[in-house]
Amino acid sequence: MPRSAPTFRLRRLTPNRPPFQPFPAARPPISRNARSRPPLQPVTLTAPPEPAPPEAAAAPRDPCAFEALYRAHYRHVYAITLRMTCDPSRAEDVAQEVFVRVWQKLPGFRGESALSTWIHTVAVRTTLEHLRSESRREARVMTTDEPDRYAAEARRAMPETAVDLERAIAALPPGARNVLLMHDVNGYRYHEIADMLGVSLGTVKSQLNRARRLMMEALER
Repeated sequence: MPRSAPTFRLRRLTPNRPPFQPFPAARPPISRNARSRPPLQPVTLTAPPEPAPPEAAAAPRDPCAFEALYRAHYRHVYAITLRMTCDPSRAEDVAQEVFVRVWQKLPGFRGESALSTWIHTVAVRTTLEHLRSESRREARVMTTDEPDRYAAEARRAMPETAVDLERAIAALPPGARNVLLMHDVNGYRYHEIADMLGVSLGTVKSQLNRARRLMMEALER
């Protein structure tokens, strides 16, 4: 049985965050009756998130409406953070941070893209910032058993995905993995990836080619 997901919680907030009214300090912007994260449903590599209920988009700063938005988009956001971090614990933490930022930035959402697309971008950028921050603190190297641990969690969270594929993704070098996910899974263009990662177009193309080659080699074993 898949474990229940944690309730959305607001933490590690920036000093410039807006006041949360009517919430007391350190309370999340969802109803007090929410005790668990929404159950994880199947998510494939390219499956888009289901749209949030109309009331969630219409009144995003209302606690009940934001809870509906959270439940509608959590599983897809978690899939993004899980694949990019390859660590279930970190993925859950980053997913929570994503929704903190969504809450903070919603007043500035102008509807120039679909709400799901905007949340997806917030998730990718937040995860990239987390990975950059972590790389500055320590040089983390994935050990032999970590791809298997990640693949097991990916299978639990995304039952329709292939374990061998997820294991091969987890075994990629972080830079190559992120470029592969951003281009082949999330559909970003070369120049968008270069801008988000702060690298040249040549580096993006080189990393993508490397990731694809390593993926093929892993899947052919």
